Amino acid sequence: MTIQEAQNKVDEWIKTYGVRYFSELTNMTILTEEVGELARIMARTYGDQSFKKTDLEKNLADEMADIMWVLMCLANQTGVDLTKAFNKNMEKKTNRDKNRHINNDKLTQS
Repeated sequence: MTIQEAQNKVDEWIKTYGVRYFSELTNMTILTEEVGELARIMARTYGDQSFKKTDLEKNLADEMADIMWVLMCLANQTGVDLTKAFNKNMEKKTNRDKNRHINNDKLTQS
């Protein structure tokens, strides 16, 4: 599935089951909440915190998908084509950083 197809699928779902999009501000807040849920899993899986019983059923992939969902909602609401935005962002990063990381001693030392 392409990013555009995913955006279309989210839009179709919202129009079929969701009645309408939440406001942009509500979706921004939900996005922040979802990123926090991902951070919680990351801190417990890869960081120093231990899992609480309520954390054990959380799923890393599902939390990442939740973030994608809400981001696509925001993109649809604001008229952003994420495919074009992503491609433009990759070009920007490549032009800006094509030598930066290769020449970073912190990354190239074993």
